[in-house]
Amino acid sequence: MSGLTSNQAEEPEKRSSQPLRPVIAGADEAGRGCLIGPLVIGIAFAPEGSDEEIKRIGARDSKLLSPSARTRLYKELAPVCRFKLVKITAEELNSLMKKHSLNEIEAMKIAEGMKGEEVSEFFVDSPDTVTARFEKRIRSYNPNIPKIVSEHKADSTYPIVSAASIAAKVERDEEIEKIKRELDFDFGSGYTSDERTIDFVKKNLANKTLQKYLRTKWATLDNLKQRKLGEFEEEE
Repeated sequence: MSGLTSNQAEEPEKRSSQPLRPVIAGADEAGRGCLIGPLVIGIAFAPEGSDEEIKRIGARDSKLLSPSARTRLYKELAPVCRFKLVKITAEELNSLMKKHSLNEIEAMKIAEGMKGEEVSEFFVDSPDTVTARFEKRIRSYNPNIPKIVSEHKADSTYPIVSAASIAAKVERDEEIEKIKRELDFDFGSGYTSDERTIDFVKKNLANKTLQKYLRTKWATLDNLKQRKLGEFEEEE
């Protein structure tokens, strides 16, 4: 499966003490608006009726949680949820964006992640302004999902999507830390709202190691020398 390697599928399984037959599923992403690093899609699976348990553990929109809280919750959710992660590298995104919009790519990869999974309902945090259109995009790549609930801010509404959001954010943060170690520099979050990120990219555009992690199709990169830092807005 493109974008989903064996270790990406197996690592979360190791964290789950009781692998469960999925009944409902939720999906969310992390790193959509990053200038550096991958886009990570998290898909969480749990039996119907698990919402209260997931909420009791403390799952909510990952952006409202500290990194340490996300890491702790990811581990605590493992007995209740099974996770699948799709990691799309910057290089793959750059290639795909020559032909597809980011919404289309996200729908494509979510659909790939759901292949072979049997669920009664699938809840998705929609990046599309028209939520029904995002559902249609997913179905065009995987028509076998029986019911898709596509909504804005689903990560705040549905606990199963909150769990997926946490998984995606933790995995993306780990990938960013790996990149920092490889570059031997702390460039911050990788988002355009981060002064350290913007400053580092401006000064290191010719760095061959950095180049493989840059989103070259982002207008942000083209405009770095033309726009002030304050004009950038975080895209989460």
